[in-house]
Amino acid sequence: MAKQKKIEGLTGVKKAAVLLVSLDTDTSSRILANMATEDIERVSMEIARLEDVTSEVRDSVVREYYQLHQARKYLEQGGMEYARALLEKSLPSEDAAAILDGLQQSISQTPFHFLKKTDADNLLTFIQDEHPQTIALILAHLSSKQAGEILSGLSAKKQIAVVKRVARMEQTTPEAIRQVEAGLETRLASVMSQELEQAGGVETIAEVLNLVDRTTEKGILENLEEEDPDMVEQIRRLMFVFEDVLLVNDKGIQSVLKEVETDELSLALKTASEELQNKVFKNMSERAAAMIKEDMEYMGPVRVSDVEQAQQRIVDVVRRLEEAGEVIISGRGGEEEIVV
Repeated sequence: MAKQKKIEGLTGVKKAAVLLVSLDTDTSSRILANMATEDIERVSMEIARLEDVTSEVRDSVVREYYQLHQARKYLEQGGMEYARALLEKSLPSEDAAAILDGLQQSISQTPFHFLKKTDADNLLTFIQDEHPQTIALILAHLSSKQAGEILSGLSAKKQIAVVKRVARMEQTTPEAIRQVEAGLETRLASVMSQELEQAGGVETIAEVLNLVDRTTEKGILENLEEEDPDMVEQIRRLMFVFEDVLLVNDKGIQSVLKEVETDELSLALKTASEELQNKVFKNMSERAAAMIKEDMEYMGPVRVSDVEQAQQRIVDVVRRLEEAGEVIISGRGGEEEIVV
């Protein structure tokens, strides 16, 4: 408890700076890479101003971060009361209260946080008549599952309009978010403000489309392709990556292997996870698997770009076979289309 008091006067930015200098450089770099440019500048300036930071302060900052991270996990698992119960069991009551207060403030600053617990059907009814730009802004701040459910319920014309806007969305100003939230306030929740943040983009819409039903996804992409084929290709490449071959059924794997050259498969599996390698090997004869393993062992250093190209060619095969109904990808709705 005494150590926690050492950081009570520190601002959030200063705590972030202390945390980053307390971590190894690779980890700190990855964290910074996922922050908005404005935030990177603020934290970097604070790091530059840091002088001697005692080990007690560092320990307290890292401990607070870990506790807040755990609290977020508890919140996602069972809500605020569940998080409160677990924290009060593991921490002194004063520390638990401080962590919960910080967590509550963090949640209240998240755009459209008041919509995240709303049933998708009710939310769809609530926003379906809004302008596509407004819907896009809301979906970009919801979970992919919730956004996918809402997108599936929109009309085909509005689906295309919303998808295009989400995919082209980059940074949204606090004022734009406040205006949209203000419009929703009288019907659902309170207005909130927040700093400039990254939202939307092709990655977001790819993740959303991965979770809608197959018919909805196909209709959206086919219609969108008429207007913007380049965007559709970007979305499709992000929707299914090489490691997702794990989700392909065994019969589908066997169909894919028939269309892939041995040397290309060896190259593609070079950086694959052991789980994916084993899935592929179990769908081959022992002799063929042994040859692939031997090729990989004696292949030597290879260019990452060559590996990625080989993997992408296999992904293209999987996508083509799925379109033809010869491959079933777990979670993509194909299982429901089987008739025995």
